[in-house]
Amino acid sequence: MLSARQIIALVTAAFLTTSAIAAGGADYPPSNIDRDNIQSLQRGAANFMNYCSGCHSAEYVRYNTIGKHLELSEQQLIDNLMFNAEKTFETINVNMPMDDAVTWFGAAPPDLTLTARSKSADYIYNFLKGFYIDEEQTHGVNNRWLAGTSMPHVLGELQGYQRAVYDEKVGEDGSVTRTFVEFEQAIPGQLDPEAYDEFVRDTTNFLAYIAEPVRSERRKLGVWVIMFLTLFGILAYMLKKEIWKDVK
Repeated sequence: MLSARQIIALVTAAFLTTSAIAAGGADYPPSNIDRDNIQSLQRGAANFMNYCSGCHSAEYVRYNTIGKHLELSEQQLIDNLMFNAEKTFETINVNMPMDDAVTWFGAAPPDLTLTARSKSADYIYNFLKGFYIDEEQTHGVNNRWLAGTSMPHVLGELQGYQRAVYDEKVGEDGSVTRTFVEFEQAIPGQLDPEAYDEFVRDTTNFLAYIAEPVRSERRKLGVWVIMFLTLFGILAYMLKKEIWKDVK
């Protein structure tokens, strides 16, 4: 029979394995988001509604849920976030016809509710920072983390436009190997790199939040469950010792 220590070790290993799978296998620079930072989430919500919601929906989260968790009143929701909805129990939808979206972008913009769970927050953070000039693409830009993306650089006015610098090596067979080195600024944007980094981090934080709105409540409940199980385990062990104390 497994000891309590062995059971805890197995549960921990399973949790870490599940977390690694959910995060994806790519080696993305960390986003360092803080989903308990309410101010960051509020800024991220505003960023999303102003720059993303025109094309991307978030159909699995309701405005009143966002208001509850982000400490926003109903009037604040209506004034600052609800641009295309009338009731706070509605979800975030777009008005753009999907047929038009396919014509303009080549593909319908995906719903972003669960993207942070399917792709990871680190992917979103780096994707939003990874656009670079590529005149061969339809919209004049490409993305380091999603080559051939059909998405235009909607944050170009904020970040500006950058060029990707590669280190090219020619092999003996004539093949060329390109290794990404860095981005260099070609056209400045409205924000300096530090301010844009904070903008992207807040936006990523909000997308990570809507992917699992009950995370904070679940974690708080989890603490109480672990405390109960720990106390129950101690009492059960003491009871076992008392019952079997005379058995050799």
